[in-house]
Amino acid sequence: MAWRRLRRLLLPPLAFGGIVALVVAASSRPAKVVAPVNAAAPPAPATDADADAEVAGDGPAAAAAAVDRLLARRWEEAGLAPASVADDLTVLRRLWLAVAGTIPSLEEIREFEADDRPDRLDHWLDRVLADRRSAEHLARRLATALVGDEGGQFIVFRRDRFTTWLADQLQANRPFDAIAAEMVSRQGLWTDSPAVNFVTQAAADGRIDADKLAGRVSRVMLGQRIDCAQCHDHPFAPYTQFQFEGLAASFAQVKLTAFGVEDDPLRVHRVEGPVAVAAAGDAAPDDDAKAAMTRMAGPRNVPPRVPFGVEWLPTRGTHRENLAAWLVHQDNHRFDRAVVNRAWSIVFGRGWHEPVDDMPSPGPQRDPGDLLDLLGADFRDHGCDLRRLLAVLGRSRLSRLASTHPALDSPAGCDAVADAWAAFPLTRLSPAHLIGAMVQATSLQTIDQHSHLLTRTIRFFREIDFVREYGAVQDGQGTEQPATIPQSLVRMNGKFAREMVDANPVSATGRIAGMARDDEARLELVFLTVLTRRPTAAEREALLPLLAAAPSRGAGVEDVCWTLFNAPEFCWNH
Repeated sequence: MAWRRLRRLLLPPLAFGGIVALVVAASSRPAKVVAPVNAAAPPAPATDADADAEVAGDGPAAAAAAVDRLLARRWEEAGLAPASVADDLTVLRRLWLAVAGTIPSLEEIREFEADDRPDRLDHWLDRVLADRRSAEHLARRLATALVGDEGGQFIVFRRDRFTTWLADQLQANRPFDAIAAEMVSRQGLWTDSPAVNFVTQAAADGRIDADKLAGRVSRVMLGQRIDCAQCHDHPFAPYTQFQFEGLAASFAQVKLTAFGVEDDPLRVHRVEGPVAVAAAGDAAPDDDAKAAMTRMAGPRNVPPRVPFGVEWLPTRGTHRENLAAWLVHQDNHRFDRAVVNRAWSIVFGRGWHEPVDDMPSPGPQRDPGDLLDLLGADFRDHGCDLRRLLAVLGRSRLSRLASTHPALDSPAGCDAVADAWAAFPLTRLSPAHLIGAMVQATSLQTIDQHSHLLTRTIRFFREIDFVREYGAVQDGQGTEQPATIPQSLVRMNGKFAREMVDANPVSATGRIAGMARDDEARLELVFLTVLTRRPTAAEREALLPLLAAAPSRGAGVEDVCWTLFNAPEFCWNH
């Protein structure tokens, strides 16, 4: 009995002491992380000879070197020297935000700083690209463009199923042309065949809006607003209303049944109203042919047509299968240019061409002096590997430049630097990025697919609630403007800010307050956890008295953490 009583008395303090020891070790020393069995293992250490071989060969570094040469010519033509090189922790943060939608954890920072390889950033980029977090973040970003942000009809549209399916494809590193083709041509039930949700997002009152799907395909997969010719010929591009109707007709066979999305060969695309058509047939009319155009009155049946590359369009499958094959045809450079431009916007905050869905038409041949043609050819030559494309962009010199530049002191200089891409573009974090960074900053350990179910559930609902309250940003818009006053008030006074800075036994603020050896260490840990850097001398001088004067260590750390959450530096990618 005495032994049992003694054991009951000793076990709680011993267990608490063990937890304290673990927390101190995690917050003060480089973490030794053992990769789970089903996780991608970090790449093996590379030698200088390996790096030289990659630059000279066919790896991502070789393609990145080609991008660097093109940008160097652009800087020379603009008469601008590039910005200085950013420090490694700054680059680590921007890469994590771009491809994983969050910031690195303190655990990852410790491990990164313990990595003494000269090319450690390249290895860590490959590591995060293989991480499930990247697949899920990229899937959410791409889904916004592919199926919009509308709720859709719940009976036939499952956004969560579509996004999860897309994340699975990206995690498996499936060729992106195959992913795109399946979205356009797939049949089946929206739950069992999630790719069909690309089609059912256009469902309305039991029918599929073919015009909406044609517009989505043209903007996302071709990077051009062919749908601007929906009601009349395009005012600035060679696309005609007749051609857009033919593109929409590719979705005319689709019908919704009890078995899901099916293609009925007897269905046709019926259009009301007149349209101008060329007597020569399907091709876009040139100036000489316009005189021969006649008015075709409606209603009328419109067969499937494509606005260019008629020779790429097969005729052996359903209309959607033929359209999918045409879209991803190896000679359809609009497809790979659109993918490259969107990947560029993911890494650098804005597209090489803006807007990303309104790009100029490519020439008849690849232009090696055009960055989109250069990267588009590399993308095609390597099996439409989206992960490799992102690795190329993340290895480029531009991705490692500072976001500051001497020329940015004047408005004209800002425009010149932006046009020449002479510095890393400074862009505001989207709501999804912002809440992802805030949630990760509340934990010293990495929050990923291996985290506790409760942790991941809390993160999931916090992200949904925050984006709903903060306000969504349209794809590719609002990245260069500061937050609105209501958005700033959400960060400062909303329940998310209160919950995330609360110093409790499991939060980052509480653990830093209780385990760090002194105020100097607490301040450094807060900066590393929130901003992925250490405080400057001026920041130490300003904030250490705040910690010292706080009524408790927890209150002091909460105040510093809240201040950093609301600092402009936290809300921008730089």
